[in-house]
Amino acid sequence: MTTRKIDQKIVKSEVLKQAASAPAAAPGTDASAEIIQMHENLARPEALQGTTYKIKTPLSEHALYVTINDITLNAGTEHELRRPFEIFINSKNMEHFQWIIALTRILSAVFRKGGDVTFLVDELRSVFDPQGGYFKKGGRYTPSIVAEIGDVIEQHMIAIGMLKKTGPDAQQQEFLDDKRREYELRNAQPIVDDGYPSSAALCRKCQVRAVVMLDNCLTCLHCGDSKCG
Repeated sequence: MTTRKIDQKIVKSEVLKQAASAPAAAPGTDASAEIIQMHENLARPEALQGTTYKIKTPLSEHALYVTINDITLNAGTEHELRRPFEIFINSKNMEHFQWIIALTRILSAVFRKGGDVTFLVDELRSVFDPQGGYFKKGGRYTPSIVAEIGDVIEQHMIAIGMLKKTGPDAQQQEFLDDKRREYELRNAQPIVDDGYPSSAALCRKCQVRAVVMLDNCLTCLHCGDSKCG
């Protein structure tokens, strides 16, 4: 440190802050590399990869076609991610045109915002139609068209790795298969295409029409829920 003699009168002073030096990059890494996260200011590429899902409900003679376009982040690196960027819903039925347009714009905005957007699935599934819902193929009760759009978004998020597929494990599935075979041996009930008896009741736990009577106990052939424990 050197000293300096001041010959003139001091009329102004200022404190200078020394800029902190950037941390050294780890050995073997590229200091210029940056992990890109999803955010609302991320520019839309000219081309996006998308998937279209068909929704056919008994509430309308026209189907809904849900298209979800994804953006790939950090392509070609170990941090590569595929995330939903925008959603479009098309149908010949103009009855729901206004709320469909509003829903797609809101969902697309939430997608582009980034973060954990998986909450949308539960939010959409909680929407009930005051006129009543319907049963999808497989015997699952769906409370509204909006709820089924939530099912489609969940299906897409599972496909791109954002969500893990839920369902019985190998041991539970073996138990359910045994119960199904037991029912078929004891009863002469016809089996419908989805693999459950036509007389099955709705399960309050999994919302699938798969509850039958086994050993004087109501048992669900889909999730295994039993009134006898």
